[in-house]
Amino acid sequence: MSIDLADLRKLPVSEKLRIVEALWDDIGASDEPIVLEPWQRDEAKRRSAELKADPSIAIDRAELWRRVNG
Repeated sequence: MSIDLADLRKLPVSEKLRIVEALWDDIGASDEPIVLEPWQRDEAKRRSAELKADPSIAIDRAELWRRVNG
């Protein structure tokens, strides 16, 4: 399968986010192990700590789409 990144770049942000969401759901459903680079693991830990320190910064899916769609 070949994906033309130039075509993806032309999409509106809302459509790009829909694609990202579909990919994220597909990755989450996969049994394939996810191998992270050390910097990616560090960033995930930093974000997790930030969220634990201030849970009010989180938004749910409905809020995300409200912001995307304006």
